[in-house]
Amino acid sequence: MRKILILVIAFCTLGGQTPAMAESAVYPHRPALPEEYADEEITSVIVTDAKSRDKIYSKIENHPSLKITHVYKHVFDGFSVKGKRKDIEQLKNEQGVIHSSPVSTYKVSLEDSVPFIGGDAIRGYFDEEDHRLTGEGIKVGVIDTGIDYTHPDLNKNYHGGFDLVDGDDDPMETKGSSHDQTIHGTHVAGIIAANGKVKGVAPEAEVVAYRALGPGGIGTSEQVIAAIDRAIEDKVDVINLSLGNNVNGPDWPTSLALNKATEKGIIAVTSSGNSGPKTWTVGSPGTSSKAISVGASTPPLKVPKLTIGLEDKELDVVEMQGSMQWDFTKPMEITFAGIGEKKEFKGVKDKIVLIERGKLTFTEKAMNAKMAGAVGVLIYNNVDGEFAGTLEIDVGIPVASLSKKNGKWIKKQLNKKNSRITTTYHEIKDTIAPFSSRGPVTNTWEIKPDVVAPGVAINSTIPKGYMELQGTSMAAPHVAGAAALIKQAHPEWTPEQVKAALMNTAKLLTDGKNKLYEPYVQGAGRIQVLEAIKAETLVYPGTLTFGMFHQEDPRTVKDVKITIDNQSEEEKHYTFQMPKDMEGIQWKLPASFYLKPKEKREVTISVDLTPSNMGEGLHSGHLYLNEGSKQIHLPYMMVIEEPDYPRVMAFQFGPADQPSTYQFQLYLPRGAEEYGIALYDPDSLRFITFLDWEKDVPRGLIEKEISADELGLKGIYRAVVFAKKAGQEDTVEAEILIDEIGGK
Repeated sequence: MRKILILVIAFCTLGGQTPAMAESAVYPHRPALPEEYADEEITSVIVTDAKSRDKIYSKIENHPSLKITHVYKHVFDGFSVKGKRKDIEQLKNEQGVIHSSPVSTYKVSLEDSVPFIGGDAIRGYFDEEDHRLTGEGIKVGVIDTGIDYTHPDLNKNYHGGFDLVDGDDDPMETKGSSHDQTIHGTHVAGIIAANGKVKGVAPEAEVVAYRALGPGGIGTSEQVIAAIDRAIEDKVDVINLSLGNNVNGPDWPTSLALNKATEKGIIAVTSSGNSGPKTWTVGSPGTSSKAISVGASTPPLKVPKLTIGLEDKELDVVEMQGSMQWDFTKPMEITFAGIGEKKEFKGVKDKIVLIERGKLTFTEKAMNAKMAGAVGVLIYNNVDGEFAGTLEIDVGIPVASLSKKNGKWIKKQLNKKNSRITTTYHEIKDTIAPFSSRGPVTNTWEIKPDVVAPGVAINSTIPKGYMELQGTSMAAPHVAGAAALIKQAHPEWTPEQVKAALMNTAKLLTDGKNKLYEPYVQGAGRIQVLEAIKAETLVYPGTLTFGMFHQEDPRTVKDVKITIDNQSEEEKHYTFQMPKDMEGIQWKLPASFYLKPKEKREVTISVDLTPSNMGEGLHSGHLYLNEGSKQIHLPYMMVIEEPDYPRVMAFQFGPADQPSTYQFQLYLPRGAEEYGIALYDPDSLRFITFLDWEKDVPRGLIEKEISADELGLKGIYRAVVFAKKAGQEDTVEAEILIDEIGGK
């Protein structure tokens, strides 16, 4: 049976096309145009006044190097123009040109996140051959959407690769239409090893590109596994996979493939996913036991908050990607402009406008506001919750988003004639990004992610420029770059030891109430590269998993073995710190002991549990090992009763190989007492039939083929997939198409 394609989507939050950089003459805080880009071919958006539109159109048409790629008629008068940057720069000076923005952005990047994790401090350290720690001699495989290896910040580091999508030796990013083109792999590679105007974590590492995700950033698990296989064959030192699916299971093939790569001596780094903040959202291959699964934290950020009038209420806003910085230093007038159509902007000059999300794009709304004289835009959600948007061009004024609740509240204040809004700024760092997927892993109950790294507002390389993205996709390459530095400093260290160094020395993070984030939220904490390189004691595994117990179970003793590895040149003394008393839990920890230089010892950690005295759910915390004056923390977790993980995941439906034949696929993390796929009429929601139904189904992947003729169905149906286990039932819904064609 042909396997259904499992979509593998690159983990980053990108809401639109590439944002642009406005002219540095207008915005002096932005970097000037680099001379080496003068002859580079770019695409720029030119906005004209109505009277000059035809004249400028004719001038572009007759220019030997300029080509109009799109004409805008409704949003504003103007065009998308493709040509040499220097010629487009001259075009901007034409009378009647109101605004011009290149589609690529040129903002120097990684200047905050790399120093924050200690990357810059390492430059003063040297490897065994007296070379600076820059990743020199370390080969990093990037399994992603490909790489723009012509980028001036990456072409020196590029050391070949393979395209698993097209089956050739050219792993270039997908080009073409905005829907198909990709930028993700180039952005990831820049975080790892950019070495030009921007510097990645390991700027002299060798980058080997494996294009496993094709147009639109989509590929199959088969392609990803083939890329891992190829990386093993090429003997890379580190691989980065900023990709995944929504299957929270330890036995998914991509997770198993990463385990195998690690056994072959490769340090495997993968993103945990962007499905937070709920638990059980980490997806494969972030569920791999032996790989380093990475969640996203915040680097140092200045976050704007709003107050209106004399109201004692602060509102969170999210600056849109591609926008000018929200930077109002005095109270401003705010007014409402409906959905953001041109006709709704009356009396908005020199004011901030509040606009509801919907109908028009963010860029259209913002451009209409700019043309009407507004100085800032707030777009509030039309559904519950916050959102992060992206502008296709920099419209020249700040644009930010609000939740539906906060937007409605401001609108209510405006009705009360309360219309002056004030911005204050708050410094934040080392918080967990809301989108960062949480663990633990179903069935094994392992703590994931293993560590976190900066993944919010990260600027890095993209084809023909630079761009700010966020996601665990951006966090993982920080760790891959760090692993390259550690491997250069300690070439004899195994993947397990490198992982331990990163986890043992990570900084534990706290939330806004100064409470430690749970281990299944932050893992061992935010990486600190210099501390990891200088680590003299390694403890592995870096987290302790004690498994699941039931309240009716008798008093139980569970043992977990760990290795304590003295990598220093001197004898060291170790003592465990006894944890605080907890109901139903008693610890038996090793007595203090010494280890000679380069000596390692396996010790047993025992926990004596009385499940009936413990509440249902996840119980986690930290054990602490003292190495002289230093302290190493070890996150632990145990589960009481079957927890509230989703009972069914990853439903896929599509044509099989045979005509009029379909296949479906889904994943049951712990099996099901009963599961089924019910089909309904999508309009009336009338029940039609069961596509499948079974009792007492074992855990794992379910794959089946079904004949459309046997079903006797044709058309679009609403499929409701349900699974019951231990008193909890979960459902997944999807629209499916059944026609007479089916198959191939």
